[in-house]
Parts: sequence; C-alpha cells; structure tokens
Amino acid sequence: MQTRELGRSGLSVSAIGLGCMGISQSYGTPLPKEEGIKLLRNAVERGVTFFDTAEVYGPFANEEVVGEALRPFRDRVVIATKFGFDIDPETGATRGVTSRPERIRQAVEGSLRRLGLDAIDLLYEHRVDPAVPIEDVAGTVRDLIGEGKVKHFGMSEPGVQTLRRAQHM
Repeated sequence: MQTRELGRSGLSVSAIGLGCMGISQSYGTPLPKEEGIKLLRNAVERGVTFFDTAEVYGPFANEEVVGEALRPFRDRVVIATKFGFDIDPETGATRGVTSRPERIRQAVEGSLRRLGLDAIDLLYEHRVDPAVPIEDVAGTVRDLIGEGKVKHFGMSEPGVQTLRRAQHM
C-alpha cells in the first residue's frame, strides 16, 4: 500500500483510508459489532492504516467499535476523529453544531475513552461553528496537543480564510 503525508505534518497514512461512518449509520442497516470489527481488521490486513470516525457517528457507537477493532494494531494505524456537534449524552440527539472550547474538551475526553487511546492521532473540527471564533477553536486544540491528548489538528469543510486564521494559532 502506498502512503501519503498529510500536509507538512509528518503524519504518514495509507493512500487509501477507511471512513467508518457506514459501520454505525447512514448507509443502510448498521453492522452488528462483530461484523464491524471484522471489517476494520480485514482493512488493516490489506494495508489500510488510516481510519476516520467521529463521536457523532452512532452517536458514540462508532468510536467504540473502531477502538476495539484497532486496539491490537495501535502501533500500525492512525485514528482520526472529529468534534463539532452538540450531542445530548442521554438521548444521542444532535442539537446542531458547536465548537465551544468546553465542548471540544468534553468531546476529546469522550473520544479518548471510547477509542481506548492515550492520544488522538488526528482531531478535526467536523463543521465550522460560525458562533465560535476559529482562533478559540484552534487555540483549544493547540492546548490539547500541548497536554498530549491530541497529536495533530485538522478541519473539515473550512473556507480558505478560516483555514488561514486557524493556521496562525
């Protein structure tokens, strides 16, 4: 399997990654946990090293399956997850986007626990929150990197100006 470096981060991943959302939602019936684990482990055996999940997938259930499936391969894989939605912890209902610093920290703690990780390889904002300055978002993730809870930061769907502002943090 060929590899690619993500940006200039030094983070190297397989040229083909696996987006894991469909294991738990959106594309037909969610897979039983055992089938999801088998799918992920088969991907590793075929050279895939980059796996993408998010707390909102399931919600929460996808990270649990990904974490359990990839635990034996932790030294060989890169796990990316995302924050950016206000999810009711009791009902799982999504109540819109939010990237408030306290919610980012809450999302990271939950993701670390569900994935069984000491640090998230790549954490990215799922949707830009227009109510929170990107400098606050990037600054919070920068602090999480400094605390050793996150290794790399990315963004999904930002505009060029937003990306440039985040990059200067």
